[in-house]
Amino acid sequence: MKHFLRMLIQVCLYFYCKFLWRCLKFVMRKLTGRCELQRICYNTKPGASRTMKIETSLRDSKSKLLQTSVSVHPDAIEKTIEDIMELKKINPDINPQLGISLQACLLQIVGYRNLIADVEKLRREPYDSDNPQHEEMLLKLWKFLKPNTPLESRISKQWCEIGFQGDDPKTDFRGMGLLGLYNLQYFAERDAAAAQQVLSDSLHPKCSKFSKAEWEKKRMDKAIGYSFAIVGINITDLAYNLLVSGALKTHFYNIAPEAPTLSHFQQTFCYLMHEFHKFWIEEDPMDIMEFNRVREKFRKRIIKQLQNPDMALCPHFAASEGLINI
Repeated sequence: MKHFLRMLIQVCLYFYCKFLWRCLKFVMRKLTGRCELQRICYNTKPGASRTMKIETSLRDSKSKLLQTSVSVHPDAIEKTIEDIMELKKINPDINPQLGISLQACLLQIVGYRNLIADVEKLRREPYDSDNPQHEEMLLKLWKFLKPNTPLESRISKQWCEIGFQGDDPKTDFRGMGLLGLYNLQYFAERDAAAAQQVLSDSLHPKCSKFSKAEWEKKRMDKAIGYSFAIVGINITDLAYNLLVSGALKTHFYNIAPEAPTLSHFQQTFCYLMHEFHKFWIEEDPMDIMEFNRVREKFRKRIIKQLQNPDMALCPHFAASEGLINI
């Protein structure tokens, strides 16, 4: 009985708040002469703050046109904006920047949904050793990480030197499919010096860029390393879950002036690898069995950062100057 009453109260509160919110929007429109979309665009700076408010407004609207606008094809966005302006009785000649701002927001919103689909497709595609493209990517990963050490054979214990578990890396990609390989290769190719340094530190943590004084201050006498490739696949899983849960919207809406792409996701992976590496050394775990504890603590720290609407995880990738400010 108590459970039923609790549910009844929650349902009543939901409909009450929803009704109250619609009444408030009606009053605000009468007082300001502007619809909610106009108020958001005129009163909120471009970036995650504006785009997330626009997304919520469209998704929660009673209008079917507005509800479906967040999932239209990118080519249909311009027409969708025209339909929204017409529905809201907004004159584009009097409000020329409004359409531009709404278009920028929709490009980000639709782009984020499409990015999830692209990432999911890679994650679901298994590594196939009979596929020449897959094999080429794997061999390139070795070449980028160990440019001065030839790989003696495709099946080799040498793979353990870059952090795989056995003599054939294909078995390690099962969890994240091709996505793990794509991210590792991107990191090794696009940020080769940093990737090689992180690999070296993961094998010989006491030889990292921390000074001797810093090591002594932090009492990191144990200096436990980790398996670079396996951790890279694990960080890929972290990035994937942040993306799918929507946590990365703050970051992508702040760095991508239009639609976030796979490159943005891979840049984010590179950032997470850098940050996790530093975090691991600072945590100074007793042994590798503490990996899950350290990873979870790191995940919570990233999520907390992403709760800031002005947050951009990779400031050097920021494109905020390209955002349209009306």
